[in-house]
Amino acid sequence: MNKKLIYAALFAFSLGLSSCSLDEDVKDQLPEEEGYRNPQLIYLNTVANLYTQIGASGGGEGIGGTDRGLYDISTFTADEAVLPIRGGDWEDGGLWKRLYTHTWDKSEGPFKASWDYLYKVIGLSNRSVDKLNELIEKDPSNKFLPIYKSEIRAVRAIMYYYLLDLFARVPIVESSKTTIAEVKQATRAEVFAWVTKELQESAPYLPNVRSNYTGEYYGRVTRPVAYTYLAKLALNAQVYNDNDWTDNGGVPNGSTDFPFNNGKVICWDAAVNYCDSVATVGYELTPKMADNFKVKNESSTENIFTIPMDPSLYTARMMYLIRSRNYSHGAAYNQGGWNGASATLDAFNMFTTSAEKGDTRKDETYFYGKVKGPNGDFVMNGDVELEYKPEAVAVDVSGSIYEKTAGARMFKYEIDATAQADGQLQNNDYVIFRYADILLMKAEAKVRKANGSATAGQAEFDEVRSRSMGATKTATLDNILTERMLELAWEGVRRQDLVRFGKFTKAISGRPSSAPFRVVFPIPSEVDLLNENISQNTGY
Repeated sequence: MNKKLIYAALFAFSLGLSSCSLDEDVKDQLPEEEGYRNPQLIYLNTVANLYTQIGASGGGEGIGGTDRGLYDISTFTADEAVLPIRGGDWEDGGLWKRLYTHTWDKSEGPFKASWDYLYKVIGLSNRSVDKLNELIEKDPSNKFLPIYKSEIRAVRAIMYYYLLDLFARVPIVESSKTTIAEVKQATRAEVFAWVTKELQESAPYLPNVRSNYTGEYYGRVTRPVAYTYLAKLALNAQVYNDNDWTDNGGVPNGSTDFPFNNGKVICWDAAVNYCDSVATVGYELTPKMADNFKVKNESSTENIFTIPMDPSLYTARMMYLIRSRNYSHGAAYNQGGWNGASATLDAFNMFTTSAEKGDTRKDETYFYGKVKGPNGDFVMNGDVELEYKPEAVAVDVSGSIYEKTAGARMFKYEIDATAQADGQLQNNDYVIFRYADILLMKAEAKVRKANGSATAGQAEFDEVRSRSMGATKTATLDNILTERMLELAWEGVRRQDLVRFGKFTKAISGRPSSAPFRVVFPIPSEVDLLNENISQNTGY
């Protein structure tokens, strides 16, 4: 065949593997030699095309998850948010109730969607790696090719990071030439070791520059981005090294070794080191937390990794604002409102305890009480002013007088009045990581290493808190976990935090405690059935 697909096709099977040939003669495609005749085209057709997958327009795809993907299974299974059943709205076969009450099974759509998305990008990455290996073999003196390959390996490792965090025991596939029969399921610890190695080996080749600024590296995986993922791997090392999480969920106890600089250090030291490495690029907290989520947030000094958003240039969508706000609230901006996602009362109350009075983040995180529209007038809900009722939220509010208004709603991102597609195509870049998270991770690692010392981690803890309020607290582990909720609500990290602190399966409002095996999600049933080399996670 004299033609190939330059942009990799979607692979059959949810692992991104196929027994059919990719050497198909497809019309209207460039001859392969034309697609790889200079460094620019090589980068475009092996690396750049992967970044179109980081954000997404379809449900279940993208790191942000759009709808019923990574974000949802990390958010609605934790204690921070719930999608209440509101009469005929959001029943969805009981999906959201099962996620919140920890009664999900292996057939849930969001699990399969997340698995398919992650392995799709892994499949595309593997094809690019294979092509670059061919080009390196032909021209070993080309200095660009190893750099391109490292960036692809980093993107692929990030996909595996999410598989590790969610599903634990997954197949590691490193080539598009791997057949289904060759696929083997790795242990949780093996996946952790592989992801760590891939990011560590790739990081030195990545540019040590910001990724969130517009320019050559806008939206790309740069070295600080890789170091942020490595910091999270180090902080969660004990969880990820536990191959039997059904006893206690892999709760950190003491420390564990972490591979570092051709040797080993304790995981807490590695986490601090990677946090410090991120800081060397010059990140700093913005004056207000809300500054990072403004309509024009590309130049934030705090945002580390973002998904570029622009209604005119990109198709990536952000559905979470419109999914949360009431119909009338959205209409006030000439946009959509799906009247769904709300803060749990447990989460909302963290912002209203006596110790947290004066914390500006409450008003930067939630719409609650009576809300105003773009002109400053109260939003009308029929003949009355719209008023969100945080205390009325429950798993099912059907029949309640607050059926349509129960629950504080997502604020976080400034509403873009120029957003398109009912508000889904916005100008605010979607924030994946920011420097406040780095500071809190560093504080936590220091406290864990010092076994609760009164001074360890205090400076980093105070730096985050002082931006939003004057009151101080001792940097204990419990206070750090609360602070992570206050600072990072709606940012998709709560489930991972609760697992690390041993609190993911604890009872909360509207949900009794659940079994330890729930800290890991099931292998999607279709995947389990299609490949005899894959076994189901314990408990499912």
